[in-house]
Amino acid sequence: MQFDSDLAAIRFGCGLSPRVAAPTSVTEMLTRLQGPDEMARRFPIASLEEASATVPEYRRLNRQRRQAEDAAAQSEAEQAFKALRRKNVQDRLRWHGQRLLRQVNTRDGLRERLTLFWADHFTAQGKSPATRMLAAPYAESVIRPHLTGRFEEMLIAAVTSPLMLHYLDQNRSTGPGSPAAKQRKGRDGLNENLAREVLELHTLGVGGPYSQTDVRQLAELFTGLGLTRDNQFVFRPRMAEPGAETVLGQSYGGGRARLEQVLDALRDLARHPVTARHIGWKLAVHFTADEPDPDLVEQLAARYQSTDGDLLAVYQALLEHPAAWAPKLANVKPPFDYVASACRALGLNDDQIAGLRPGQQRRLFLTPLTPMGQRWGFSNGPDGWPEEDSAWITPAALAARLRWALAAPRQLTEPLPDPRQFAATALGHFADARVQFAAGAAETRAEAIGLVLSAPAFQRR
Repeated sequence: MQFDSDLAAIRFGCGLSPRVAAPTSVTEMLTRLQGPDEMARRFPIASLEEASATVPEYRRLNRQRRQAEDAAAQSEAEQAFKALRRKNVQDRLRWHGQRLLRQVNTRDGLRERLTLFWADHFTAQGKSPATRMLAAPYAESVIRPHLTGRFEEMLIAAVTSPLMLHYLDQNRSTGPGSPAAKQRKGRDGLNENLAREVLELHTLGVGGPYSQTDVRQLAELFTGLGLTRDNQFVFRPRMAEPGAETVLGQSYGGGRARLEQVLDALRDLARHPVTARHIGWKLAVHFTADEPDPDLVEQLAARYQSTDGDLLAVYQALLEHPAAWAPKLANVKPPFDYVASACRALGLNDDQIAGLRPGQQRRLFLTPLTPMGQRWGFSNGPDGWPEEDSAWITPAALAARLRWALAAPRQLTEPLPDPRQFAATALGHFADARVQFAAGAAETRAEAIGLVLSAPAFQRR
């Protein structure tokens, strides 16, 4: 393995920066990943529990304004409801800014990249106005604390998360033979969404060794996973299907329904050899190429299996493999990563980002992501954002990136840096002759900076 400092910052981090030194070794990268979470402390985001506290209040105020008995009461309730809705929108924008500031300032880029990777792997998002701002708190509470633990710990945290249960309609899933089903006389039925995604996306992968029977049995085992009125996780035995369920030939349950029976199944799925290969393949694709080196995938899967899914050991295996350091920049940066790495390369300080008015932050950092192909916080489905480069390099998306690159930098910092020096700062030794020529040949400094940020070398990692 030939360690490359510039490549480490670009491929496994958030990009090069004139203010933050690039990593000097794999050991440094892994040590920082295990150390204090400096960016979470410096740029805090609410926990999922804290953010979810607004959900019942949102519903209460919405109901109150619709049920008001006179005009005065309706006006008062309407104002209170609008104030809370406005606060939710502002919180979502602020948390987006905090995530951007983390990427711009971090010395631990691998942590930020892994947070985005795993939050996408375990995609969960709000489907109602009351829950639409919960994606960032979900990543903060469910994903970030488990980055270097065992995969099964993150799997359990995700599956039992209130946002996941809401997103995949698990809250009302009822065992057909449960006491709750008999009492409700069939009003709520069995929902297979969570079980299907756990098998198909979270563990074994598409084409894994499971059948529709396994999906249904796991769905029956999951009955009982639900939410309280305060939007917190609860296990409700009365909704659980009686008896034992068999998933991949292994029996779970029997007797009184307990949460531990569900957790046992999740642990077994997490430790399955096919899960090891699925996770290894996804990591290899995300960090190296759409068609990763087969030996890299096998090494990641083997390390996963030998350590019972110790994620830190898997990351070490990734960073130790020669294929991870192939010198050609391959994967296209998704829109958020692209914008964040541009802000990092420009050396923006905290005031130049957080000091903007909310409308400016939205216009410069959030709204542009949608025409680039990534409506932030709202992927197209439970499978998250696409990994294929072709998803990000459509004509419309590339045009949106070019517009942003030509317009945004001059609105964010003055004076703009010298273009040739900026090319070297942004790309290190990947600033080839074509990039240097574009930086020197543009008519204005703003155009030159825009051309560097639009260059294929900057858009890939």
